Amino acid sequence: MSRNARINTLLLLLVAALAVIPLALGLGDHKEEPFAGADGEAETAITEIDPDYEPWFSPLYEPPSGEIESALFALQAALGAGVLAYYFGLRRGRRQGEARARERTVAQDADAEDADAEDADAEDADAEVRTGADGGRD
Repeated sequence: MSRNARINTLLLLLVAALAVIPLALGLGDHKEEPFAGADGEAETAITEIDPDYEPWFSPLYEPPSGEIESALFALQAALGAGVLAYYFGLRRGRRQGEARARERTVAQDADAEDADAEDADAEDADAEVRTGADGGRD
């Protein structure tokens, strides 16, 4: 197995462990909503510390239900993943294009050197023919 394959496998196992371990250990069982978001946790903590706290502002849009809120969050995450995937794909494509261009340039330079060497050999052969095999001596 190549080094990249081992790293990818390890990362996949780590992500799976992060998803399964909290469920297997029963973390959050003592809560009413075991895996509620950080916003709800923060609101509860603030209310416990200062019951008279008033938020500075209210949301611009409050979805009518939790399902719609989850769907909007998933849409936002998907759009963000799409933008990141596009950026990394574009970057990789440019890198591959540059590498191919370099390879073509090196190949063309090598072909040009071979052609120059063939031209030099041909000129040497022509010079030998003109001067004769005896080096121009009669």
